[in-house]
Amino acid sequence: MKKKKILITSFDLAIGGVERSLIGLLNQLDYQRYDVDLMLFKHEGEFFSYIPPGPRLLPENCSYATFRKSISQIAKDRQIPLAVTRTLAKYIGTWHGKLKKVAEPGYLEIQYGWEMTNPFLPKFEKEYDAAIGFLWPHHFIGNKVKAKKRIGWIHTDYSNIYLNQKLESRMWQSIDDIVAVSEECSNTFLNIYPDFKGKTTVIENILSSEFIREQAMAENAEEIIKKKGRTVLVTVGRLSHAKGLDDAIRACRILVDKGYDLEWYVVGYGPLESELKQLIDELDLQERFFLLGKKTNPYPYIKASDIYVQPSRYEGKAVTIREAQILGKPVVITNFPTAKSQARNEVDALITSKGIEGIVLGVQRMIDDPILRKTLISNVNANEYGNQEEIQKLYKLIES
Repeated sequence: MKKKKILITSFDLAIGGVERSLIGLLNQLDYQRYDVDLMLFKHEGEFFSYIPPGPRLLPENCSYATFRKSISQIAKDRQIPLAVTRTLAKYIGTWHGKLKKVAEPGYLEIQYGWEMTNPFLPKFEKEYDAAIGFLWPHHFIGNKVKAKKRIGWIHTDYSNIYLNQKLESRMWQSIDDIVAVSEECSNTFLNIYPDFKGKTTVIENILSSEFIREQAMAENAEEIIKKKGRTVLVTVGRLSHAKGLDDAIRACRILVDKGYDLEWYVVGYGPLESELKQLIDELDLQERFFLLGKKTNPYPYIKASDIYVQPSRYEGKAVTIREAQILGKPVVITNFPTAKSQARNEVDALITSKGIEGIVLGVQRMIDDPILRKTLISNVNANEYGNQEEIQKLYKLIES
């Protein structure tokens, strides 16, 4: 039987939950059944070496690589139309964000960036049976690729981001199937764009329990030195507004002042690094709260924790929560809008209220209540969180 031709696209393979999910997908695809091209706009990122042998990595395209470059670098490369439109998009996105008092105007800047540079980007000549856009936005597969079917992924909670809805709706109209990574993620999207209900489905991030456990044993978390009587908290995530790490730092100060002997380690990087470091200094937490930066393999750090904490303001689907459960950890998560699609309260995680007070109460209870901790650990160890069978849902979309 002739193989179907599939294109999968994303920006790069920098450290992140979406990128780990993409590697999980690439590892599960049936390459006897599909001929897969992988289009990364930029050939970079700590997970780049994790690309399995199955897909064919397409050459980097200089026009699309600009979406991982600064405007000044684009101008230096003499891609003047792209530099001009990106500058204009940044200005409009920032202005729109200020006008609406948006907490994270970056989404608007990205949206306008794609909309305004679109006329200057090249089309792909090769035709595919299916083109899959793994990371928003999806103008590339919607406008620049010949494909019988276009499938676009949603990884975020639409109730917590602000976009130009008219432009966003127009983009999704060019997509045949919309994939959300959780039911709640789907619901928040459809609350804003109900017209797309008929073509929206849920496919969870594909995780291999075996791979995660192997990676957890592959290295040591050298920065974490266990001290008798001291509780080690770990969080993995981008240093951004969404992850609530500023709240976590303030909660840590309160917990230490209450007499809790703990250390809190954060694995990740992002735009708020300098602000978070400044907050740590202001609250005199240099010996209690640690930003460890990028780690290609975060699993040894999760494994080294006594409690895994996800203090997010919002999430689409936090891969790290499931990874911590796979590694048998008691988990504290804030009650962000999609939290109940991630865990069952007091069954395989403790769901606490959002914000500083909620984080304090959640961590405090997890430390003070050994029976709860043992129950959560027992339950997560008894559960099989690997979900490789999710790939069958994607096959159905491709074949339908």
